[in-house]
Amino acid sequence: MRIGELAARTGTTTRALRFYESQGLLDARRASNGYREYDEDDYRLVNEILTLQAVGLSLEDTRPFVECLRAGHETGDSCADSIEVYQRKLAEVDACLARLNDVRDSLLAKLAGALKTPPGPCVVVPEYEET
Repeated sequence: MRIGELAARTGTTTRALRFYESQGLLDARRASNGYREYDEDDYRLVNEILTLQAVGLSLEDTRPFVECLRAGHETGDSCADSIEVYQRKLAEVDACLARLNDVRDSLLAKLAGALKTPPGPCVVVPEYEET
């Protein structure tokens, strides 16, 4: 299949596919007329890249998964390097969640304090009058 068909089938753009190629994640073969040619394995690689990016992995993070598929494994996360990426990314997410929980706890404490404070006088803002 040519680049336009691969882009359409995977829901991405030809520009993205050329970028994946420039990054060494996708290998395009060339037809005699110079057009890029792709096969079902390439389709599978692009789907793996897009799926992993959709869950927050960077393009560079997808490299071990692509290499795992190229090595002939059934799934891109069958290799030790892919597992390491999952573990590292989960550690990052856990750290982010811990920070968010700290922020939430601080906000809850501020809200509780605000609710205990007697309400002050309300300031009435006069309506805007056109002249």
